[in-house]
Amino acid sequence: MRLSPRAMGLLAAVVTVTIWTGFIVIARASAQRTLTPFDIALMRITGASLVLLPWGWWMVRRRKAAHAAEAARAGADGGVPPSSLLGISPLPLRTTALLGSFGGLLYALLAYSGFFHAPATHAAVLMPGSLPLWTALLAAALLRDHITPLRAAGLALIVAGDLLVGGRSLLAAFSGGDVWKGDVLFMLAAACWATYSVLARRHAVDAVQATIAITAFACLVYLPAYALLVALGAVTSHLAMAPWSEIVFQMIFQGCGSVVISGISFTRMIQHYGPVRSTMITALVPGLSAIGAVVFLHEPMYWNLVAGLLLVTMGILLGVLRKPGPGAAHAAAPAAPTTPVASSVKPR
Repeated sequence: MRLSPRAMGLLAAVVTVTIWTGFIVIARASAQRTLTPFDIALMRITGASLVLLPWGWWMVRRRKAAHAAEAARAGADGGVPPSSLLGISPLPLRTTALLGSFGGLLYALLAYSGFFHAPATHAAVLMPGSLPLWTALLAAALLRDHITPLRAAGLALIVAGDLLVGGRSLLAAFSGGDVWKGDVLFMLAAACWATYSVLARRHAVDAVQATIAITAFACLVYLPAYALLVALGAVTSHLAMAPWSEIVFQMIFQGCGSVVISGISFTRMIQHYGPVRSTMITALVPGLSAIGAVVFLHEPMYWNLVAGLLLVTMGILLGVLRKPGPGAAHAAAPAAPTTPVASSVKPR
């Protein structure tokens, strides 16, 4: 049975918001179990690689065969379509390494490390909440995007919300608290994802190809580095202590769910609702994540978290309540992979 475009768009929106919300709640719950942040990053990369690396290998060879057939019909010798990493990444090596460093490695390591210091309620505000701020600033610097007064007002609300949440943690640091470390890591993770988003737009890469490329790069770089550092004792691993059920779950959710499925669903949502309406839909993520943290993880919801959450959500909505320019659809095109690549709200 084929779904109508409207039903497909609605399904894609529900799947995207659910996975992004679940990412924050489940990552915090995982930090309270057996695995270390380096182990969880390994499970994310491995789970995604099992799906995306064969897909990349097939995509590169299919593209080369189609190009060869087209060149034969035209009677000319055309250049081979760019690929890298032994024909697994469909993007050139420089682009693959650049996107993979920020979107494949740094984001995962910083985000998962943050959950070992700060609660999910903080992540709900600081990660998807600060992403529009970093994206707007980087897009203005690298893409010469214009920040309108309305968007500037929205960014100001986001900054105020972030300060309400993170400021209390910084003050608590003087009495020995370490929640501020997680808050800083969440902000840095959002900055890395924003960098990936802006670079993906700058290089005009396809969403699926970008997802495959960053996963291939992360796999070929992180797996041997992780094994070497664990063997040398520089990194602690609890894989041997974790039950198989936990390992398999992390591979399925963090890898297949957060990277592969949410990437595809976000692309479908963009195609149906457009970039602006999609951003408004994903503005639900901070609030739903905070509620999930309170309900499922029994985290307290202080007044500053509620106020920060409201300010951030208002800032996100204010930033997208405007008529999109003629290039808006193109600008959001590469937004699919793990979490939104060119979207202003993430992260997965």
